[in-house]
Amino acid sequence: QVQLVESGGGLVQPGGSLTLSCAASGSIFSINAMGWYRQAPGKQRDLVAAITRDGSTNYADFVKGRFTISRDNAKNTVYLQMNSLKPEDTAVYYCNARYRLRPGGFELSTWGPGTQVTVSS
Repeated sequence: QVQLVESGGGLVQPGGSLTLSCAASGSIFSINAMGWYRQAPGKQRDLVAAITRDGSTNYADFVKGRFTISRDNAKNTVYLQMNSLKPEDTAVYYCNARYRLRPGGFELSTWGPGTQVTVSS
């Protein structure tokens, strides 16, 4: 069983910064893509940013130039540096990981419980 634990959410003023972390634990052979998604009340869950094992990244248009995703493969951890935060960034942020439990095994997916980010003055 693989578990993801997010941290770093909280309340921040518009224009401020936060860094989210997500650590994976369990009997993992390899973690492929990791990503951050967000869901505001009454809205669907949207991709924010994703990163492959070799460091290729993908960002949603609404965060390009403001957010940076990175990962530490040795620690099975992904980070999301969020700058110039706006009230519309307020949401629950979820970490996702795609992984294999053994060589040649199926790629599985799991989610963290989420961390609240609130941008307000």
